[in-house]
Amino acid sequence: MSNALLYAITVLVWGSTWLAIEFQLGVVAPEVSVVYRYAGASLLLFAWSRIRGLNLTFGAAEHARFVLLGLLLFGLNYILTYSAQIYISSALTAIVFTSIVWLNIINARIFFGVRTGRRLLIGACLGVTGIVTLFAPQVSELAMSDTVLYGCMLAGLAALIASFGNMVSQSAQKGGLPVVQSNAWGMFYGMVITALIALYRGHDFVFDWSPGYVISLLYLTVFGSVIAFGAYLTLLGRIGAHKAGYAMVMFPVVALVLSAIFEDLEINASVIIGTSLVLVGNVFVLNTRVRRRRQQPQAQPEAMPATARAMDLE
Repeated sequence: MSNALLYAITVLVWGSTWLAIEFQLGVVAPEVSVVYRYAGASLLLFAWSRIRGLNLTFGAAEHARFVLLGLLLFGLNYILTYSAQIYISSALTAIVFTSIVWLNIINARIFFGVRTGRRLLIGACLGVTGIVTLFAPQVSELAMSDTVLYGCMLAGLAALIASFGNMVSQSAQKGGLPVVQSNAWGMFYGMVITALIALYRGHDFVFDWSPGYVISLLYLTVFGSVIAFGAYLTLLGRIGAHKAGYAMVMFPVVALVLSAIFEDLEINASVIIGTSLVLVGNVFVLNTRVRRRRQQPQAQPEAMPATARAMDLE
């Protein structure tokens, strides 16, 4: 599957999950909803791995990485994201979460020695500016009360933890661990950790049988977890977290388009200008090459593996 298709899947699916999460809030505690989501997702991935004959047996060191992946990317990240949307709108949560673009750039430099070029930084600035422009009318109507500030802090912390999870996934792939099995085990451990947190906090494992909750849970499990995470983490392993993370700037645009289609959102100047800035920033980021702290010896063209030539989107 080409990098461009992986990127499109990530953006389109995750761009719609913010709306789906709204239907998860209410009867069931956020932690419990996350448990249901990743219990189903891990079960699907384990079943798929068995059907395809993929290896699911790993050593203690590999499982330690899976536990860390589950804790950061499939556990705490989503507990905080669901909780944030109790206090602030999905639009504002999406805006705050775009900070993962910068967090990935910083963490990629710290953990992998990736030096970002000027074009990538310009693109990231354009993208974040575009997102703020897109949602400025909605944000301007909010009073910065204690609850709004608390929700923003939760969303920002979720972005930071998700960025650390991105680094763990990229490191695992560099170590030769396969994406599908890593996700299966990571989601399983994330589910277990979240269940323990839910029990510690005294939440009841109730279920909401309303159509909105059930349908949104199925969508988040299959598309938002299995498909989107598979696409995103594969892309992350190919082009790096600093570039793959820009998908987090693109998916609020998808959310905005869906709002225009299903909720009669008015297309005004801020929408047009903001979308344009995000798209221009997208071009800058995805056509940027990176430099590493330590230059590797240049391989001969005939000996260079295909993966080493896939830094940019196809």
